[in-house]
Amino acid sequence: MNKTFIPFNNYSKKKWYVIDAEGKTLGRLSSEVANILQGKNKINFYPSIDNGDYAVITNAKKIKVTGKKEKEKLYRRHSGRPGGMKIETLETLRNRIPERILEKSIKGMLPKTSLGRKMFGRLRIFKESIHTCSIQSK
Repeated sequence: MNKTFIPFNNYSKKKWYVIDAEGKTLGRLSSEVANILQGKNKINFYPSIDNGDYAVITNAKKIKVTGKKEKEKLYRRHSGRPGGMKIETLETLRNRIPERILEKSIKGMLPKTSLGRKMFGRLRIFKESIHTCSIQSK
């Protein structure tokens, strides 16, 4: 009789991936990073175990989008007050906070649970090519 092997948290060391976003498409890069954060790129992936790695993304300002998304894609946020809806395009958000574009895209691809929030905590995004993360094995 075969038994299912379920990996535990400290079964494998967490790696650090440094990804340069310059010239890469938003959705393709986001799905790649979401897989790294979830641990789907490892052979011991198990949905309810957090075996994902760390991801550091640089050059978030230079991410590429296709078509008319630069002018037509909208980002909404709400203050919680009546009439508190704020809407801005991708172009204005890129000028203001370019990291937010990748954050929202990747967070939408992660599980909507406490495990997904923990995975999102291992993501670091920088708008320039210089980052301040000390990369080490934990």
